[in-house]
Amino acid sequence: MSKQNTHSLVVTKSTLSRLPLYYSFVSRLQTEGVSHVSSALIAQHLNLNPVLVRKDLAGVSSVEGKPRTGFEVTQLVKDISNYLGYNKLDEAILVGVGSLGRILLTNTEFENFGLKIVVGFDKDTNLWGIQLGDKHILPMEKMESLVQRLGIRIGIITVPDDQAQAVCDQMVKCGIKAIWNFAFVPLKVPENILVKNENLPSSLAVLSHQLAKSMASQSKQ
Repeated sequence: MSKQNTHSLVVTKSTLSRLPLYYSFVSRLQTEGVSHVSSALIAQHLNLNPVLVRKDLAGVSSVEGKPRTGFEVTQLVKDISNYLGYNKLDEAILVGVGSLGRILLTNTEFENFGLKIVVGFDKDTNLWGIQLGDKHILPMEKMESLVQRLGIRIGIITVPDDQAQAVCDQMVKCGIKAIWNFAFVPLKVPENILVKNENLPSSLAVLSHQLAKSMASQSKQ
């Protein structure tokens, strides 16, 4: 039985963080010609609780999984894609074409998840005019005209910490509405601007702490 429009439902932040994992797995099944998949199988492959997976998918899928056959793979891929916006390709700019910036700029896998980085900006004059793959690197002064001409609303920051806020301010001034921040500093933005921080040091600290606890626990056994 079909359910009502899933876009009217609100999922938790933790569920939202797991949906891309489900999408990657069921998309692979789709390419392999698999027609149906159970929440238990998804849970097994992703090392998650089956009840949690079933609850997550119930919040975004337009059809309920059947007890014996599970979810119809093609429909599940479509539902998750629609919910996450992967079916609509958003364009983005990137500022800071250093080591990390180059990796992100040339990663075409983002397009499978609804994001296309169209150009990179940097203040280093030696980088101006260089092309990485099909992406050009332009001077910072070109940002406003390009953003407004193409209607771009997403900006990615991969500059050193002491430059991040200035870049953020310039993006906001140009019309950017959402910022993916890889600098290790919090950004000050107007209330209508969305910011997603990727704090790598914090993630490393958590991993190191968990490793220390694991090693300590093993030494006691």
